[in-house]
Amino acid sequence: MFKISQITIFSLLVIFISCSTSTEKITPNRQNISLSVYASGKVVSKNQYEVQPNGSGYIQKIFVSEGDIVNKGDILFSLSNEATELNQDMARLSKSFAEKENNVARLKDLEVKIKLAQEKMTHDSLLWERQKKLHDKGIGTNLDLEQRLLQYSQSKTELKALHLNQETLIREIEFNAKNAQKNFEIASSLANDLEIKSKIDGKVYSLLKETGELVNQQSKLAVLGNGEEFILELLVDEYDIAQIKTGQEIKINLDSYRGEVFDATVTKIHPIMDDKTKSFVVEAEFTKSPPQLYPNLTLEANIILQTKENALLIPSSYLIQDQYVISIEGDTIGVKTGIKNYQNTEILSGIEETTELIKP
Repeated sequence: MFKISQITIFSLLVIFISCSTSTEKITPNRQNISLSVYASGKVVSKNQYEVQPNGSGYIQKIFVSEGDIVNKGDILFSLSNEATELNQDMARLSKSFAEKENNVARLKDLEVKIKLAQEKMTHDSLLWERQKKLHDKGIGTNLDLEQRLLQYSQSKTELKALHLNQETLIREIEFNAKNAQKNFEIASSLANDLEIKSKIDGKVYSLLKETGELVNQQSKLAVLGNGEEFILELLVDEYDIAQIKTGQEIKINLDSYRGEVFDATVTKIHPIMDDKTKSFVVEAEFTKSPPQLYPNLTLEANIILQTKENALLIPSSYLIQDQYVISIEGDTIGVKTGIKNYQNTEILSGIEETTELIKP
């Protein structure tokens, strides 16, 4: 029994000595430190957009190739849609039929009727005046006078009705002409939508459809963007977005330029969160750009929130509960910390550069 105890104590002593001699110890050192937020993202061409048609139809012709430089307004695709083209032809015919020049005959006919009615009213007026003078001299009956007056009144009413018809016809012709013009403009606009034009001066990066394919408003036909200027689209987690501000410095790592770090600056923060990814889109621009860039290159970014030069640092793994360290003598020492990242923590007070520490 006594021998077993001696062996146990000896074993524990060996383990203790072994652990003591292998304990990692360091002293704080002065370096620069920065606090940053991680973000993933991609490179996109400035003004990059996906070309989509405003209407539907079959792709009749493709006027560009991938890599082509285009100007704003250049035709990229033409579509074929028989219904749209027929509607434009019908609208053109309706417009022609409704134009004022093609309704001159109706207006002339009414003007002739008005002139005849005017002459008849004048004639009936003279007959009534004559009958009235005869009646004043005792010639003729009251019935003759009343008939002349009635005939004159009817002539006036007929003339007034014709004038009203003339006004109505003029308004109708003007309305039909304007309405036909609007319908023609709408039909022409729909027909013009069959020609898909570039919205920017830029470069054709990708063609996504081929001649003969049926497309609609949801179809993506091509990807266009600026051929020389690029921006960065970063995805920042919702827990970090409150710390991001425009003008902050960013360190960029590109998969296509491994081992190199490029500088960029935050230029825009999109104010709405994507419900699916629970992240915000943050835009940035290079201040130190790679020699060659392409859209959709993947990247990793560190958005610098805070930096400090010549700070007293220890590895973050040497901290206990973010407020204690252990000295080489085994004492627990309280410290005040500053900037902290995944690797190092700044020590503001509690220990000196010469203090030897062991890892907890």
